[in-house]
Amino acid sequence: MTDQTTLLHDLHAAAGAKFGPFAGYSMPLFYADHGAIAEHLHTRASSSLFDVSHMRVVDLVGDDPAAALERLVPGGITTLKPDKLRYTFFTNDQGGILDDLIAWQMGDRVSVVVNASRVEHDLAHLQTLTDVEVIERDDLHLLALQGPKSEAVMTSLGVDVAELAFMTGAVVDIDGTEVRVTRSGYTGEDGFELALPADLIVSFTERLLADDRVELAGLAARDSLRLEAGLCLYGSDIDETTTPNEANLMWAIPKRRREAGDFPGADVVTSQSESGVSRSRVGIGTSQRRPIRPGNELFDAAGNKVGVVTSGGFGASVDGPVAMGYVATESAEVGTKLEADVRGRRVPCHVADLPFVLPSYKR
Repeated sequence: MTDQTTLLHDLHAAAGAKFGPFAGYSMPLFYADHGAIAEHLHTRASSSLFDVSHMRVVDLVGDDPAAALERLVPGGITTLKPDKLRYTFFTNDQGGILDDLIAWQMGDRVSVVVNASRVEHDLAHLQTLTDVEVIERDDLHLLALQGPKSEAVMTSLGVDVAELAFMTGAVVDIDGTEVRVTRSGYTGEDGFELALPADLIVSFTERLLADDRVELAGLAARDSLRLEAGLCLYGSDIDETTTPNEANLMWAIPKRRREAGDFPGADVVTSQSESGVSRSRVGIGTSQRRPIRPGNELFDAAGNKVGVVTSGGFGASVDGPVAMGYVATESAEVGTKLEADVRGRRVPCHVADLPFVLPSYKR
């Protein structure tokens, strides 16, 4: 099957993008004039533009869409104030994570952004809610502008975002068109995600790139940035076989929801909260230069296999390899010495604090 392309494909190609398949799309991985490391560092220092229009916006409309969504997720959606966002996830009856998502309370609707690899699944899952209309907004295309200079860039284009704090959103006017803007992203940096109509996305992208502070960045830099920030990638670090307890995502389940136990898999989540889990997601650091990659097995000092790496690569901001994965709970304490099997060679490593780079969100 031929990979789909985004509306910015020709712009990426003209900019020298190296493309690769991702979630059924041909997506820019990096750009020949820069490379993934330079794009990563530019995001930390200035402002980078990521094409994330392979992800999907879905609106829930009805008498009480927040209450409806809460039946499928353990997050606090009904307590969201207008224009506030919340990170949450769908769970199954075993407490496994079906997908993670961002929910936005827009007043007359709740809007969610779901992962590209799970669009069909998530739409079908949401359509089990009989008291809301589920509207797939395939007319909206997502861009992410990330980095400490992103606010100044947006302001210079006449887009008033200075009052937006992290995890808040607004509908703004751009060239006479209503555009959804949220102060959010998945890089650990301050920045914005914009949902643009098809007839505006190319021209607005070109206007952003006309600013010397902005450069294009691909999925490789996005991946290394989110890894340094300790953020999970669905399908790698979390999936249907991992629970919020194991993934160290219990912070996303408020006390009210834990006590009510009224979400799928609540009995499993409660049981694990009381009795503990056998494995935990942790950071993996090393003083070696050889990167530790997904799938590398982890061993304790006695040579016993205790876990596996789920994400790993080179962290440009820390100038060294960074990784995370799951290890047996008894080996999960920060500082625990481990070894990773990298192509038959044992590489010394250790359990590290997450995140590797502290986020710089505007609170």
